Amino acid sequence: MASGSTFLRFWLTERARDTFLSHIPKEELPAFRLACHDFGVRAAPLLFEDTTITFRPSTFTKPARMAALDRIGHHIQTLTFSMPHTPETFLPPLLDPVTGEEITFLYEPYVQSTRDSGTRLSNPIYGSWELTDLLVKQYSPLFHAAANVPTFIRALNALPTLKHLKISCPDQEAGQRYRRSIVDYALISLRIAVERCKLPVLGSLSLVSIHPGAALYLNPTMGFGARPNSIKKWKQIKNLAICMDGIPFSPYPPLDHLKLLHSYLQVFASSLRNFVFRWQGSNGLSPLSLDKELCLQDRSPGMACPQRCHLALRPLKFDKLRHMEVENIVVDASQVSSFITAHRHTIREFNFEDTHLRSGTWDQALAPLTRISGSEKWKEKAEEVMDVPLLLSPVDDEENTVKDRAVDYFSCKPRPLRPSIESFPSSGAFDAIHSSLQADDAERKDAVKKGNAVFAFKLKNKDGHEEGWHIDLKEKGAVGKGEAPEGKKADEVLILGAVTLSLSEEDFGKMVAGKTQAQRLFMAGKLKIKGDVMKATKMEPVLKKAQTKAKL
Repeated sequence: MASGSTFLRFWLTERARDTFLSHIPKEELPAFRLACHDFGVRAAPLLFEDTTITFRPSTFTKPARMAALDRIGHHIQTLTFSMPHTPETFLPPLLDPVTGEEITFLYEPYVQSTRDSGTRLSNPIYGSWELTDLLVKQYSPLFHAAANVPTFIRALNALPTLKHLKISCPDQEAGQRYRRSIVDYALISLRIAVERCKLPVLGSLSLVSIHPGAALYLNPTMGFGARPNSIKKWKQIKNLAICMDGIPFSPYPPLDHLKLLHSYLQVFASSLRNFVFRWQGSNGLSPLSLDKELCLQDRSPGMACPQRCHLALRPLKFDKLRHMEVENIVVDASQVSSFITAHRHTIREFNFEDTHLRSGTWDQALAPLTRISGSEKWKEKAEEVMDVPLLLSPVDDEENTVKDRAVDYFSCKPRPLRPSIESFPSSGAFDAIHSSLQADDAERKDAVKKGNAVFAFKLKNKDGHEEGWHIDLKEKGAVGKGEAPEGKKADEVLILGAVTLSLSEEDFGKMVAGKTQAQRLFMAGKLKIKGDVMKATKMEPVLKKAQTKAKL
């Protein structure tokens, strides 16, 4: 490249270069880095900002891997720690080699660094030399890697810009929830590492697929190796998302797992601003109102811990909560009402998705909104109150009277679940495209062959409301509501090669009508594309099918 070339001038323009790099598919960035040294330096932040680590015996112990982590660690902003449950992760009983009897193993994390060979040889890792010898002989290398806390600390110290930690431990069967697992030891080590490292910008935590027992091992107040100041680091977390394996709703649910979940959420009570919770699989009790469940209010002393089993659960109260979303739960109307009332001073938006009421009605559940605002105006635009997220805007109450303060606390703007054609007039184009694809089987198959992707559209109308549609040219050759085909999530589809186009409803109407081109909107910054930009160009022939059929 000559110093006076056009490309060099383009490459040295920071904004143009960053825009160009942001549109390169992530799977192509490794090859792009090999072109030259400067390409490698510029592409590294994008390539490594979201990194996934699947834990194996040599993940944090192999010198070459740790050296690589030291080189790229300052680019990592989102780290996904993945360790699926497998038959190999479950631990058998520890047996005495002479008598064959089971030996009780009380685990105490060994946190001291093993770099000092003298210290390592003088102190047994697992309490005593006899127990250490048994564990080395009977348990797999994966267990010893998971219990090696210093290596976890060493790894997280290499990530000074980590903002978002994701933990994924899927595939635990319900019948195996009380078996000892290597996954739990890895969670203990990971939790201690977070508490011992600086991580100054860590503010988000996602338990994207987690088993109920994990709440014990991730709890800094009662977990293994917890210290009095362990909770301090977790006070940094302002955004928490949990997708937990379902505990089926029944008259006699496993109380220990529900109590562990309640205790774990108490850790974030003073700092959390955004909270999302979903039961995976069968629906379960609301995690926000476990203290009000009759099955958990049994005050009779238990056999295992009579000093504490009779104590009632403390109600959950998030001091700074602004956004809340729960999904796939069973709850009473009175519990929803109590939650809204308790958080009326801070919360701005809440969403009860796929929520089933055991008792009462949704009018009773949302009655606090009427009492606080003094009217029922918040209901006027809602088509289906059960599924409508409510947006709440608290204001300063010091200068208002009691009644005025109640009216101003909530400026409610429900978003209709199904927007009318009047609010998104150009959405009629999707019906026209769907009809065109379904009318001719050969034409539909040809469109799928050429498109080979799911094209999602996020449109924003003049009122600021956003809605999504998708055109499935990956499998079915059909058009549907939402950003992903039924049964799939937008993020999952995006990984499989989807393209998401975000633009205003007005510009979409002009594009479908042939009054403007997608390329022109993109260059003007009116069209944003997420995913493979080149695939987006394959949409224009499909959109032309709507020009003569849609009434815009």
